[in-house]
Amino acid sequence: MNVLIADDHLLFRDGLRRLLAQFDADMTFFEASTYDEVRALCDGTRPFDLILLDLGMPGWTGFSALGDIHASLPKALLVVVSGSEKRSDLLAALENGAAGYIPKSSSAKVLLGALQLVLAGGIYLPEQAIRGGDRVEQMHAGHGGNGSGDATDESTALGNGNGDQLTPRQRDVLARLRDGKSNKQIAHELGLTEGTVKVHVTAILRHLGVRNRTQAALTAQSL
Repeated sequence: MNVLIADDHLLFRDGLRRLLAQFDADMTFFEASTYDEVRALCDGTRPFDLILLDLGMPGWTGFSALGDIHASLPKALLVVVSGSEKRSDLLAALENGAAGYIPKSSSAKVLLGALQLVLAGGIYLPEQAIRGGDRVEQMHAGHGGNGSGDATDESTALGNGNGDQLTPRQRDVLARLRDGKSNKQIAHELGLTEGTVKVHVTAILRHLGVRNRTQAALTAQSL
């Protein structure tokens, strides 16, 4: 498995590499400390399986950079590991192809559990990054495997597939999308803010492999 670790702090890259080596001894690591280096490595000539990268490294041009990486390496799992826990950053990362968003404040146990979830085909969302002042419940996707439970204790977890592994809250939102309701209406009915609903909607679109609310609503008819 080819893994790219992109962070401008050498100590953090070293620590993450050592941690991941315990997770899977067959990983081959590549490193980058700037986005220019990331772009050079992600030119499509090397088949990365997993890309872990921080936001705001030297050369960072905005979240479109994640979209460019995803476009160049669509089969690579792109996971943001960032010091930012802003909901807007999480949402922008998801919209540009990220399969996970792990705050640097997470424990090693949570980080490994989150990566297990992503490698199993899920999407990892940290609850603390979307909670804000909203009422966001602890949700579990029912993923098996050692470590995934530790991750979902602090996250909203989704699996890729036909909708069977949507969380209860995701299903609540999807049902209302199917009924043609707006984010404002969904937020009012579920006791959430519009921002939190938008995070859920974005994750649902990623999970179902659709591009917009209309396609999600149509897909929901067959679930």
